[in-house]
Amino acid sequence: MLSGGQVAGLIVAVFWAILVSFLALVLLRLARLLNETTRMVADLGAQAGPLLDDMTRTVERAGEQLDRVDMITKGMAGVTQNVSAVSTVVTSAMSGPLVKGAAFAYGVRKVLGPDQGGSRRRMRRTP
Repeated sequence: MLSGGQVAGLIVAVFWAILVSFLALVLLRLARLLNETTRMVADLGAQAGPLLDDMTRTVERAGEQLDRVDMITKGMAGVTQNVSAVSTVVTSAMSGPLVKGAAFAYGVRKVLGPDQGGSRRRMRRTP
C-alpha cells in the first residue's frame, strides 16, 4: 500500500499533469490565434497599398474639381460685377426721368384738384 507521503505526491503529480495539459492547450490556442492574426495583418498590408493609391487618385481628382470650381467662381464674380454695373447705369438712367414724371404728375394733381381732396377730408371728418 501507499503511504501518506506517496498519496500526497501522487495527488500533486496528477494536479501538475492537469495543469501542464491545460497550459499546453492554452498555448496551442494562442499559437493559432497569433497565426491567424499574422495572416490578417499580411492581408491588410496587401490591401492597404492599392487602397492608398485609390485614395491618392481621389484626392487629386477632388483638387482638380476644386480648381475648376474656383475658376467658375471667379467667372461668376466678374459676371456679378458686370450685372451690378449695368443695374446701376439703368437705375441712374431711368430714375431721373421717372422721378421727374412722378413729380410732374403730382404737381398736375395738386393744381387740378385741390378742392376734391379737401372736400373728401371734410366729409370723412363730419359724421
